[in-house]
Amino acid sequence: MRDRVILHCDLNNFFASVSLLSNPTLKNLPVAVCGDKENRHGIVLAKNDIAKKFNVKTAEAIFEAKKKCPELVILPPLMDEYKRYSKLAGQIYSRYTDMIEPFGIDECWLDVTGSVHLFGSGKEIADELREVIKKEIGVTISVGVSYNKIFAKMGSDYKKPDATTEITPENFKELLYSLPIGDLFMVGRKTAEKLRSIGIRKIGDLEEFDEKILYRILGENGRVLWRYANGYDYSPVLRFDYQEAYKSIGNGATFKRDLMNFGDVRTCIFFLCDKVAARLRKHNYECSALQVGIKDTHFQT
Repeated sequence: MRDRVILHCDLNNFFASVSLLSNPTLKNLPVAVCGDKENRHGIVLAKNDIAKKFNVKTAEAIFEAKKKCPELVILPPLMDEYKRYSKLAGQIYSRYTDMIEPFGIDECWLDVTGSVHLFGSGKEIADELREVIKKEIGVTISVGVSYNKIFAKMGSDYKKPDATTEITPENFKELLYSLPIGDLFMVGRKTAEKLRSIGIRKIGDLEEFDEKILYRILGENGRVLWRYANGYDYSPVLRFDYQEAYKSIGNGATFKRDLMNFGDVRTCIFFLCDKVAARLRKHNYECSALQVGIKDTHFQT
């Protein structure tokens, strides 16, 4: 499996980059793409590199971002444009391989193992992709090159924007083991807190930790993370048309005003149940368990 050549391509600051193509006069200003405040989606969805220097963060409220950066330019999302540019990038990727696995609208894994005899090494393909995307679409990508999906993803995160990082069996400890544990793929905030509480502060600390103890603390996820830190990932890149069986089907909505009484809640639940039931029927599924989540005005679930 170490002979595989896997790329992870990440369109840099995708929403902000595409929005700036329509507003080129703003390219030297701090810019954030934000949801509609009137519909209570008033949070930062994306930002450019200039806004990042003011510590503007994704998912924070617009007023919080404006406190950090009063000159922040707010742009509305252009979902149709984002889909169009994502499709254009996918068409370019498909010139090099048909083994393309999307990871959201702006990221993809590519298995180019069978393409290196045509287009050169993984790094050469990555560098060529960066230039072609920039020339034909007008945005930049960062690309990770590795022998598994996890390290390829971490490679694309390692240096941004517009960079190629190659992570090999020989250099992965040097590149990754000094990084904070929260930088390991699939380690969220709560998991990072648990790991730090038992002395695992860097990715390298995880490699040396007892896998059985990790299992007792985190369950199967502990074993998975230990394998990731050691480079043991054998998951295949799935073709873009592969459809995995759904493990859950859900729907959520943000309302223009607070739900104040049972009548409001009843209407909301009926609306969401109708959406979920339609999707269950579409896939010929039945549900065995039901979960209801409520998020308040402070974004607490």
